Amino acid sequence: MSYYFIKTLQLLFDQAIQDVTVALGERDFGVLTTIDVKATMKKKLDVDFRPYTILGACNPQYVYKALQSEGKIGTMLPCNVIVQEIVEGQVEVAAVDPVASMNAVENPKLAPIAGEVRDMLKLVIAGL
Repeated sequence: MSYYFIKTLQLLFDQAIQDVTVALGERDFGVLTTIDVKATMKKKLDVDFRPYTILGACNPQYVYKALQSEGKIGTMLPCNVIVQEIVEGQVEVAAVDPVASMNAVENPKLAPIAGEVRDMLKLVIAGL
């Protein structure tokens, strides 16, 4: 089982970040965190890295449901979506498959919640 969904886009990196953020918002996901991996690698390790950003996406309705079912599930949140430049003008967008990550938690109440979030994230990625 794959642990992510992916799509390649013919876009500039910054435009892809904007488009992904808008698409997530259309499915009621907010972006709680934005990690600029390229800048972090340069600052912390003094190495050059390709443009790579991790967006920590959260749909509050589903987070609330998950927290009601499993109090420690916050250790596995938010849903990460990455945008990385392959070559200039081409990016990959990938999102975590919440069903794959929830398999590590032995709580059957989480399965339907993770399934619904997976379906929404698949729609986000497919719609880009």
